[in-house]
Amino acid sequence: MGKNNTTPIAPEVAAESLDPQDWEQARSLMHQMVDDAIDFIAGVRERPIWQEMPDEVLETFQTSLPQEPQSAEAVYQEFKENILPYPMGTVHPRFWAWYMGAGTFSGAAADFLASITNSNLGGGNHAAHKVEEQVINWMKEIMGFPATASGLLVSGGSMANLLGLTVGRNVQAGYDLREEGIKDGKRFTVYASTEVHSCNQKAVELLGMGSRSLRKIAVNEDYTINLDALREQIERDRCEGLQPICVIGSAGTVNTGAVDDIDALADLCAAEGLWLHIDGAIGAIGMLADNVRPQIAALSRADSLAIDLHKWMHMPFEAACVLVKNQDAHKNTFALIPEYLAKNTRGVASGSNWFSEYGPQLSRRFRALKVWMSLKEHGAKKFGRMIARNVEQAHYLKDLIEQHPDLELIAPVGMDIVCFRYQPAGLNTEALNALNKEIKLQLEERGIAAPGYTTLGGRYCLRIAISNHRSREEDFDLLVEQVCRIGEEIRN
Repeated sequence: MGKNNTTPIAPEVAAESLDPQDWEQARSLMHQMVDDAIDFIAGVRERPIWQEMPDEVLETFQTSLPQEPQSAEAVYQEFKENILPYPMGTVHPRFWAWYMGAGTFSGAAADFLASITNSNLGGGNHAAHKVEEQVINWMKEIMGFPATASGLLVSGGSMANLLGLTVGRNVQAGYDLREEGIKDGKRFTVYASTEVHSCNQKAVELLGMGSRSLRKIAVNEDYTINLDALREQIERDRCEGLQPICVIGSAGTVNTGAVDDIDALADLCAAEGLWLHIDGAIGAIGMLADNVRPQIAALSRADSLAIDLHKWMHMPFEAACVLVKNQDAHKNTFALIPEYLAKNTRGVASGSNWFSEYGPQLSRRFRALKVWMSLKEHGAKKFGRMIARNVEQAHYLKDLIEQHPDLELIAPVGMDIVCFRYQPAGLNTEALNALNKEIKLQLEERGIAAPGYTTLGGRYCLRIAISNHRSREEDFDLLVEQVCRIGEEIRN
């Protein structure tokens, strides 16, 4: 027989993996990370809210793909030098810009633990699934939805609104839209106020209805939807052969915090046979607060509801929830079960109502754990007190503004949002708009505060969205003082 030319396989020296080679060294580094994280949060009030990234730091993000390893300690050191000092500022007590919560430490710890277990919420028979079920049931309890309703945790308000509107469109279509698509000549219409969040327009566009199908209805002086104008538009569209399917109500608009008359919208939708979706990303979780609940109690009448938990409930990004009253309609909108997702009666692939059947994602992270741990640690009543305090702070700021001769309140205070501007005598609208824009930028650049901004009736204003459990009254005193000081400096 001929000689065997096969090259022998060398014995494996060591099995390679992505685990640490030295677990005790990894433990020590992780302990350092936790210590630094606690220092970061505990000392947040003493640091500037935001600072510009210098060129030498920006250059570090332009390097090519790393091919060889570095020590975990070196990578962490780079994080401490080039990333940690330059956050958006959302955890700071004077972050009032984009409507965001300030995060919780237990929520951050839960995110770490969720990543350690690395659970995929696509399947059904494991603890993470049960935690999400429980969190959704808690949301139903908070919002007054029936136990038979369904829900899903999603990334944010944008996705929660998209899912609620998808179910509404499919139910209201009157035929199997999943199979047939939107038929030629079919024109659905959806209604919301001119103050509706832009994510709802994106949703309407993504659902194939086109932005022209979103009828933006005029608002009243308090920025709530005008019900008479809404009724007239629905009647006009029906006369033109269009098919009205849904009204989107706002439980807190992003500009001013205005809350539409949800009871009246529910009555109108019942009379007109329309789906009622409520965008509650801003204010729905205010159901936990005694001084907010009466204004939004009718949320329980919605067919679908978007709730954003990384806003006024302070969960670390990302966390939101959509609730749908008709569970069958929700499941029929998204469920698709090929053979490789067929359920077993035993084992990992058993269990009923997999969350993959209630939304477009199969792979989903374990975002329920931070909500579960935070509610367990603090209790719903404490979250309610934090929300109530923000509302009180908004009215405290309103009083400061109204007492100052150079400040003007631009809109009624909606829940926890205050819109105002610096308005010294003798300047026209164009000059005031430019002045207030510069004040906003200098507040950020000096590391003092991060206000939001909007334009109402052609007037640029500072928009203070107080969804921050770290804010104190002294922070609003400082804001008013610095707005006037910077404004005076710019003018002189």
